[in-house]
Amino acid sequence: MKITKYLSIGAALMLLPTIGFAQEATEAAEAAAPTFDEIGPYIMTTLLFLVGGFLVFWMAAGFAMLEAGLVRSKNVAMQLTKNIALFSIAAIMYWLVGFNLMYPGDFNGYFALNFVPTVLEPVGLSASDAALDYASVASDFFFQLMFVAATASIVSGALAERIKLWPFLIFVVILTGLMYPISGSWQWGGGWLSELGFSDFAGSTIVHSVGGWAALAGALILGPRLGKYKDGKTVPMPGSNLALATLGTFILWLGWFGFNGGSQLAAGTVGDITDVGRIFANTNMAASAGAVTALIMTQILYKKVDLTMVLNGALAGLVSITAEPLAPSLFGALLTGAVGGVIVVFTVPLLDKFKIDDVVGAIPVHLFAGIWGTLAVAFYTGNWGAQITGIIAYGVFTFVISLVVWTILKGVMGIRVTEESEINGLDMSELGMEAYPDFSKG
Repeated sequence: MKITKYLSIGAALMLLPTIGFAQEATEAAEAAAPTFDEIGPYIMTTLLFLVGGFLVFWMAAGFAMLEAGLVRSKNVAMQLTKNIALFSIAAIMYWLVGFNLMYPGDFNGYFALNFVPTVLEPVGLSASDAALDYASVASDFFFQLMFVAATASIVSGALAERIKLWPFLIFVVILTGLMYPISGSWQWGGGWLSELGFSDFAGSTIVHSVGGWAALAGALILGPRLGKYKDGKTVPMPGSNLALATLGTFILWLGWFGFNGGSQLAAGTVGDITDVGRIFANTNMAASAGAVTALIMTQILYKKVDLTMVLNGALAGLVSITAEPLAPSLFGALLTGAVGGVIVVFTVPLLDKFKIDDVVGAIPVHLFAGIWGTLAVAFYTGNWGAQITGIIAYGVFTFVISLVVWTILKGVMGIRVTEESEINGLDMSELGMEAYPDFSKG
C-alpha cells in the first residue's frame, strides 16, 4: 500500500509542470481572444440586419395580401403569383449582379462595371478574419435584398388586372438587377448624390419613389382597365376582400419597423440601439397619423369613412417618415405622417381625373408621399437643393428608363391581355386557375 501511495505522489509531482503549462496556455488563449467590446458591435449589427431583414421580408406577404384584397376576385390568383415570383426573381438578380452594382466600393459615383455575384464569408469565420467595424456580408446582403423586392411589389399593385404575367416579370428582372441597384449606388453606395449631401435614411425616394415612378410609366403605357372611365366619370371597381387588404396593411406596418429600424445600420452602442427604439416609435406615430388623417378627411369630404383610403393613409404615413425616421420628435413624426395622409386623399382622385388607373393606390402612396417625405428631410438638414436634386435625378432616371423598357416590351411581345381575357379574369386566362373557385366571379 505504501509503495502504491508513493507512486501516486510521484506521478502527481511529475504532472505538475504539465498542469502549469496547460494553465499558462489557457491564460494566453484567453488573453488573445477578442473581448465583447471588440466583437460586440459586429455581432449586434449583424443581428440587427438579420432581424430587420426578416421583418422586411414579411412585407412581401403584406403586399400580396393588400393587392389580393384590392383586386376583383377573378384576378386574385394572378396577383399572388406575381408577388411570389417577383420576390424570388429579385433575390436571384440581386445576388447575381445587383448587390455589387449598388455597393461597388470605389467608383465614379454614377455607374460601376461591377457585374459579379455576391460571395459570402467562409463557414466558421474567425474573429481575426472578420471586418469587425461593420457586420457580416451575408446579413448585409440579406437585409438590402428585401428593399429591392419591395420596390418591385409597388409596380405589381398599380398595374394589376390587365397586364400579362411574363412581360411584367421581365420588367422585374431589369428593375431589380439593374435599375434599382444603379440608382441606389448614387446615395447608399457612396455615389454623387451622397457627396452632394442628399439624405434618404431608409428609402422614401430610393425605394418607394423609384417603385412609384416605374409604376407610373407602366400605367401610362398599359392604359386603364376596361370600363374604368366612362362618359367622363370614374367607375368604381371594388376589391374582392377588404379583410385581406386590412391584414396586408397591418403586415406592412409591422415590416416597416425592420425597414426603418434596420436602416440605422448599427446596434453595437448604447446610442445606436437607443436610436433604433426612437426610429420604431417615430415610424409608428407617422403611420397612425396618416391613418387618422385619412379617416377624418374622408368623413368630411365624402360624408362617410373610406376604409381603403384609411389603409393607404397609414401606408403613406409610413412612406413619408422613411426618409428621416430618426431626427423628428414624436410630434414631428405625427406631422410628417399626417401630411402623407392628406396627399393620398387628394391624389387618388387626381390620378383618375387624368385617367391614370392605379388599382391599389400605389402611385399616391409610394411616389407622391415619397417625394414629400424626402423634401421634409430638409427641415432637419437645411439642404433643400440636395433633396430636390435627388428627387429629380431618381425621377428622371427611373421614369425614362421604365418608359423605354415598357415600350419595348409592348412592341416586342405585348404587355396587355386581350379584352376577353380581361373580362373573364386573369386567373383563368393567364393561369388556368382561380383563387376562389367556389364563388361567383367579381
